[in-house]
Amino acid sequence: MILAEKLFNCFKEKDSFTLNEAYQENTDKPHETVRARIYDNLDVRFERIAKGVYKTIDADEVCVVIEGDGRDLSMIKDESIDCILTDHPWLDLKSNRGGTRKFAQYDCFKYTQKDFEEKARVLKPGCFLVEVLPAENENNYEYLYEIKQFAKKAGFHYYSKVPWKKGNFVSNTGRKSKNTQDIMIFSKGKARSMRYDKKKSVETGRDCYMSGCKGMLPTEFDVQTVSKKDRIHQSELPVSLCEQILDFVTYEGEVVLDSFAGSGVVGEVALMMKRSCILIEILKENVEKIKNRFEGKLWFQTIMC
Repeated sequence: MILAEKLFNCFKEKDSFTLNEAYQENTDKPHETVRARIYDNLDVRFERIAKGVYKTIDADEVCVVIEGDGRDLSMIKDESIDCILTDHPWLDLKSNRGGTRKFAQYDCFKYTQKDFEEKARVLKPGCFLVEVLPAENENNYEYLYEIKQFAKKAGFHYYSKVPWKKGNFVSNTGRKSKNTQDIMIFSKGKARSMRYDKKKSVETGRDCYMSGCKGMLPTEFDVQTVSKKDRIHQSELPVSLCEQILDFVTYEGEVVLDSFAGSGVVGEVALMMKRSCILIEILKENVEKIKNRFEGKLWFQTIMC
């Protein structure tokens, strides 16, 4: 049993506990280790109520990491997912190479119709599919059009596209410099009603909601990329970007799927925002990095597929 889980189980029936009590229950561990596990899980499993005094939080969120092919969703039940947020390793041989340097240092592929049929199968009606895609260029514009057609045939409605401006990062590949990717959002059928209708609520005296995500989407997400020294995956998404996206398209307690997990950042953000998540990652070395990212977290488990 990991230390954080042991601490939680030890004090979950008590109104509060002190650091000294935690130390006494784990005399085989250094005080700084016990203290660190509590700090790592603040606002998730533990809450500070006074100096040196804490209480447990009974949260239901869980992160499951599946080591397997993200294009195979057969282990996931029909209409069990509230949001899919993913950045698939898209194949673009021309754009992914510059001289003798290969920019994408992992296996890439192109979506097919079957991929979107599976996405539609596992996603709940009205919920959102969010695909992080490359900015359109001379090499990929046909593929980006294909993706929209695959989605449409699978029963998705095109909801919106918001550019992700990567802060001060600039790429000089292709015919022009660029620093954006596209966040493409689809809904399964008509979008569910998440956006609060203030006018109608006032008129009717009850809470009313309009079809669509929780608010007006921005003209762009302006978020700096993860620095090379901090990232654990070549195409790791920034925490802030994932936070903003999930805040628009999900509620607390819902289930988020990232079928090409890479660094596991979507799972980390989901848990921070009190959402459960399923991460699928095909490369064992990436799964190990994700496990390290979640080290000490109570609600983390891995499955071999």
